[in-house]
Amino acid sequence: MMQSVSVPIPQSAPIPAIPVREIVPWAVFGGVGVIVLLYFVGVEQGAASIFSNTLVHEFVHDARHLAGLPCH
Repeated sequence: MMQSVSVPIPQSAPIPAIPVREIVPWAVFGGVGVIVLLYFVGVEQGAASIFSNTLVHEFVHDARHLAGLPCH
């Protein structure tokens, strides 16, 4: 004879709502970070560069080619 065992189904906890005013600073911070990263990978070289030496260019050289951006 088989016995049936009743297992209680766990109740899921409610997902808390995150206010927009808590998300906005992180979104702005992330957006600025992406823009700075895009500048250094895609634009920082040549006559319009912020830094006069080629250190930044050489540091992001492979990322520039991986992204399909012209380099030389």
